[in-house]
Amino acid sequence: MVADRARNPMTELRRGTIAFCVLALLDDRERYAVELVGALTENRALATGAGTIYPLLSRLREEKLVASTWQESPAGPPRRYYRLTASGRRSLEAFRGEWAQFRDAVDQLLTQKAS
Repeated sequence: MVADRARNPMTELRRGTIAFCVLALLDDRERYAVELVGALTENRALATGAGTIYPLLSRLREEKLVASTWQESPAGPPRRYYRLTASGRRSLEAFRGEWAQFRDAVDQLLTQKAS
């Protein structure tokens, strides 16, 4: 790989998995966008901003993986809360199985010693 042309591998991994991380966060309860950003940012490797999360949530809504409702906020304007749909739950479960296999295969290769 040429250094100036190579993308950051962690950025590429994050880009490919962040949607499923959002679905996983919505698996236990509905949340609003800023809350999702905060939960992702708790783990530095998953840190993302509003400029990423809002378009992602719109795409997930268009794909019917999440649904949303407006709710009054105790402080400030109403908030759009997102929840997992049945289709989103199926997609998340399928990813969980595939991710485990992928993760195990990568771990095996990365920890393999040259013979």
